Amino acid sequence: MTPTLLFKGGPIVWLLLLASAGAIAIFVERLLHYHRAQINTTEFLFGLRNVLRQKNVIEALSICDAAPGPVARLVKTALLNREKSRAEIKEAMEQAGALEVARLEERLNLLATIAQLAPLLGLLGTVLGFVDIFQVLQKEGLYAHAALLSGGVWKALISSGVGLAVAIPAYAGHNYLVGEVSALALDMEKTSIDALNLLSELGAPAKS
Repeated sequence: MTPTLLFKGGPIVWLLLLASAGAIAIFVERLLHYHRAQINTTEFLFGLRNVLRQKNVIEALSICDAAPGPVARLVKTALLNREKSRAEIKEAMEQAGALEVARLEERLNLLATIAQLAPLLGLLGTVLGFVDIFQVLQKEGLYAHAALLSGGVWKALISSGVGLAVAIPAYAGHNYLVGEVSALALDMEKTSIDALNLLSELGAPAKS
């Protein structure tokens, strides 16, 4: 769609383009964040196991601090609560996991809002376009020249088109990011179980 046509869409189109820029920024930022949050949990836990077998908890905590992402922070929570019972460690990890998931979901609601509002804004632009058309008809009569009506028609069509063009990729992007969060949450859940088993194996929680 050329800039000339966009100008014919009226102010609603520029609002939609602004929303589109915001959606792109949110998607790219979240995608990069999720990419950085992913680690090889198998290698991570293997390294921790070797260090903890030597009773070097300080180094294990340093490894957790050096590793990016929520999984490492979850395991660090388990290590910091290692002297507690298994149930208490599990509860601490569940609380930490809930906070990590909330961090992962930041700004996803805004992206979903853009996806939901974009077609409504497009519809608003369409209504305003028809208002322009009927104003011309009221002024010029039923035999108004088509050229006089074209401005309202362009506004109606372009607004609807841009609204859908913004909403569809925003909705798809939101669903994709939700899938990424679900995958990370599942990884966190599996790692929590592995961390608990690791501490039990090494005799960290003295009570069951």
